[in-house]
Amino acid sequence: MRILVVGGSGLIGAHVVDVLRERGHAATTVARTARPGVDHLIDVGSASVDELRSLVAGHDGVVYATRTDEQRPLRKPIYPTFRRDNVEPVVNLFTAGRLEGLTRGVVMGSYYTYFDRLRPQWRLAARHTYIRCRVERAREGRAAAGPDLPVAVLELPFVFGRAGDRLPNWSGPLDRWARSRTPLAVPAGGTAAASARSVAEVAVDALEQARGEDIPVADENLTWNDMIARIAEAVGRRRRVARLPAGAVKASLRLGGALQALSRKESGVNPAHLADLLLAELFIEPTTGRSLDPALRETFADTATP
Repeated sequence: MRILVVGGSGLIGAHVVDVLRERGHAATTVARTARPGVDHLIDVGSASVDELRSLVAGHDGVVYATRTDEQRPLRKPIYPTFRRDNVEPVVNLFTAGRLEGLTRGVVMGSYYTYFDRLRPQWRLAARHTYIRCRVERAREGRAAAGPDLPVAVLELPFVFGRAGDRLPNWSGPLDRWARSRTPLAVPAGGTAAASARSVAEVAVDALEQARGEDIPVADENLTWNDMIARIAEAVGRRRRVARLPAGAVKASLRLGGALQALSRKESGVNPAHLADLLLAELFIEPTTGRSLDPALRETFADTATP
């Protein structure tokens, strides 16, 4: 296969490229900024369908592996911005792919869409603009692709790992917190987690099999306590992690939501309802059963203080 990897210089995209080439496939990389190994520089978010057609021409499939900062507050209303950044580029890309006769595609998504299906009573898409746009991106991207271009959506949790100097966008604050003298305290609940390498292997499997369904991905399910304790151990600061009372978590985040509303800003994940997610066990079954320890060490240990 010859596969175009959009976001090929990012953490997950770089691993996808590695796995493709290890299995004997050809990979073409696309990114917005120049880096070693990037074949094409283009902002897919602003590219037209015709520009994207020339980019995907001659490929068998495409992987969309760009990332979004769902927590950054923006001026209200944020839905048009999130839709422009999250939905429209995927619709245009798969429209171009259909017109050029591509036969397979993968989109890196969020495990929030998995829980939106699994727990409709949580009303995740209604409460969180980011999740709404993830749902729309999967639905409308597939509609644009048509029946001859199956698109697998990988529903991803926290992803650990490293690709050169590329790390998870959330790892910096946790790294600094784990190394600091600030007490470690977390709420009840937890999250699924996966390594970037595992995600890449699932993505390439989906391409090889031309799968077109939603694929939740997890190596392990971790309580927040376990996750933070393992990060602290990885940076060489092993210590006890305390439990935050649920009431304090809810009050703090509701206050944050109120202050954000007063400033006429919103974020993709609404802080007024974020406590419900933090206190839940956002676990995926089944898991791969692979240990996250190697990816944890890649993410945190290399910069450990001597």
